[in-house]
Amino acid sequence: MKEGPDIAHIAALIGDPARANMLNALMSGKALTVSELAEEAGVTLQTASSHLSKLSDGGLLRPRKQGRHKYFALAGDEVAHVLEALMGLAAGSGYLRKRTGPKDAELRQARVCYNHLAGDMGTQLFDSLMAQGHLAMVGEELELTDEGAAFARDFEIDIDGLRAARAPVCRECLDWSERRSHLAGSLGRAFLGRFEELGWAKRDHKTRVVTFSRVGAEEFNKLWPVA
Repeated sequence: MKEGPDIAHIAALIGDPARANMLNALMSGKALTVSELAEEAGVTLQTASSHLSKLSDGGLLRPRKQGRHKYFALAGDEVAHVLEALMGLAAGSGYLRKRTGPKDAELRQARVCYNHLAGDMGTQLFDSLMAQGHLAMVGEELELTDEGAAFARDFEIDIDGLRAARAPVCRECLDWSERRSHLAGSLGRAFLGRFEELGWAKRDHKTRVVTFSRVGAEEFNKLWPVA
């Protein structure tokens, strides 16, 4: 009998087209109801409930109840990283959705990957932070340097609070459209939140597109120029 983690079980959960559509919709970082997820998957409410039960039991989703409504969200960053990596693998192998539209270019430019910035601007942020010495690879681990911590504090990010939390401060996440790394972890989440606080960017929870204002894009490019 083989021992070790059963990746076949997790792969089967993700591999069903309806469940894959639900998981993709939850990559926006927003919790959605059964009816909203049924619409995303193109299935009935009863079928959606069955799929969501399997995903929850498999540890991929976290159900949340508020009043009469039940919401579902991804179980955490680890699930989002796996899904983003699978998107990159699928894109690199030529397995692309046939339906394209005006939002496609916007998704590739800037989008939400669960709770952090992805797309061209996400990889630009990562590359520039590396080039400026704010991030560094120590062995196989991505770390925030002292200079990076000072910069983040000046940008009004609570680095001490991030470090005190259980979540990793910095993580690489493979960007599916760019096929390069963007910044995940609590620092990646904090940067995206700060862009929104400053009014530089606004996310569309339905499409995952992040739209930068003209001023926001100019300020972003000043701080994190193309490496």
